[in-house]
Amino acid sequence: MTFDRRLARLGRGALYSLPLLFLALFYFYPLGSILWASFAPGGRLDLSGLAEMLSRAYLGRVFWFTVWQAVASTGLTLLLGMPAAYVFARYEFPGKRILRALTTIPFVMPTVVIGVAFTSLLGPRGVVNAWLMGGLGLEQPPVDLLYTIWIILLAHAFYNAAVVVRIVGGFWSSLDPRLTEAAAVLGASRWRRLREVTLPLLLPSVVAASLLVFLFCFTSFGVILILGGPRFATLEVEIYRQTVNFFNLPLAASLSLLQLLFTFVVMAVYTRVQARASMPLNLQGAARTARRPATGWEWLAVGGVNSLLAIVLLAPLVALAVRSVTLGDGPPSLRYYAALTENRTQDVFFVPPLEAIRNSLLFALVAVVLALSLGLIAAYMLAAPGRGQKSGQSRAARWLDPVFLLPLGTSAVTLAFGYIIALDEPPLNLRRSPLLIPLAYTLIALPFVVRSILPALRSLNPRLRESAAVMGASPGRVVCEIDLPIIGRALLVAAVFAFTIALGEFGATLLLYQPDFPTMSVIIYRALGQPGLLNYGQALAMSTLLMLICGASLLLIERFRIGDVGEF
Repeated sequence: MTFDRRLARLGRGALYSLPLLFLALFYFYPLGSILWASFAPGGRLDLSGLAEMLSRAYLGRVFWFTVWQAVASTGLTLLLGMPAAYVFARYEFPGKRILRALTTIPFVMPTVVIGVAFTSLLGPRGVVNAWLMGGLGLEQPPVDLLYTIWIILLAHAFYNAAVVVRIVGGFWSSLDPRLTEAAAVLGASRWRRLREVTLPLLLPSVVAASLLVFLFCFTSFGVILILGGPRFATLEVEIYRQTVNFFNLPLAASLSLLQLLFTFVVMAVYTRVQARASMPLNLQGAARTARRPATGWEWLAVGGVNSLLAIVLLAPLVALAVRSVTLGDGPPSLRYYAALTENRTQDVFFVPPLEAIRNSLLFALVAVVLALSLGLIAAYMLAAPGRGQKSGQSRAARWLDPVFLLPLGTSAVTLAFGYIIALDEPPLNLRRSPLLIPLAYTLIALPFVVRSILPALRSLNPRLRESAAVMGASPGRVVCEIDLPIIGRALLVAAVFAFTIALGEFGATLLLYQPDFPTMSVIIYRALGQPGLLNYGQALAMSTLLMLICGASLLLIERFRIGDVGEF
């Protein structure tokens, strides 16, 4: 091996080590600190936090509620998402691309906005109660779902339906229709074809989507905190309360450990099921499998499913926007938007909400730069073929692939708690640094960035690179002039994903933010916790602004996405 080739290999190895070093410092080290705080808070073995967790019946009820509400939410999400997945997979109809983009908007919405949207729709001062009280002449709101399990389940289904539509619908659209046609020729009925041909093939993708939805509901924070009130608490909410309200760090660390073990088991099953969903099949392009509805019944089914989906998924968001300009007496106005710039109490500690918008945008942009840089390197590392292979994943990449998914299965509150414990002394004394928030955002966005870029990299024709290398192009020039123009759209999708996720992150921010640097989600939560119509109106206005930014970002993702490239 020549000196130049050895030097190039060393440089590539150093570059590939950057995302692994980032994970080591800002993922594994904080989680290791949680373990240390759980079992050795004073430097010696101490199981008091673990014993307290096991002895308190209340915490057992919290764990049981966390599990069963996640199961119920997953079932409700499947009921909503599966018919939509079928319609999007098998039919072409006017407005399909726009409607699919709209159904994905809830998934990129911050959970705090979801909570405010549902209170705007179904809360005591919500749109539904306002209409019913005005139309029926009632003095009290007839619909009272706030702080009940029903509004929590509805919000989770609303938030996660896009996961089922994306994962199951994407796989369903690629199934070769000739399989069911052959079964029909052999005399199988429609029900038997569905039961014995389609469902067995779809099962891995359905299970994968269900596990992912379960994981999101199991680690739910913003929805439970805002819509559940003091009556309900998941492990995520209890970790926050034990840390912030009671400062019981050993107990919070033990709860975090329990949640980590549970989520790691779910993620391990998810990655295995996802691998089964990728088994070799004669997959077809979505354009070849989808067709226009041929009969009146098919048009009725498509219209009915799409109408239900639009109503369920868009009603809370529309109610939020409407309520932000109609709350209170008088005609519709932008008075609550104007109030975002005012300090009516003349509080010296007041931070203008517009400054929170600036902080959110700045933190999100820093996270985009970091996540895109590290995610691109990680995607190249995972897409690199093994030694002596023209294609196919190397053995190291097969091990590292699920590692980069781990932050997706770890709660943001647990990560933030790990940062509080681990990053409060030299050489990583970042506890009071504003940089800690974009670092947390980067870690949370990294799996989405990698999964958006990796399929595009794997689809590159290696002969293009080989031809450029034969003509004397350096590796850097090959990347700049061959790879980047081809994967440019995937990079843009990844950047917008990272920006949207960072902009609306709530769980980690609530633990890590400094009073001088609040974000939009923190301002919304603060305003909801204060009495008075003005504070609630400001929360509605800020939530609507955040919703509009996230919605515009999602439409950009759909505009620049290449087909269904990417796993999210």
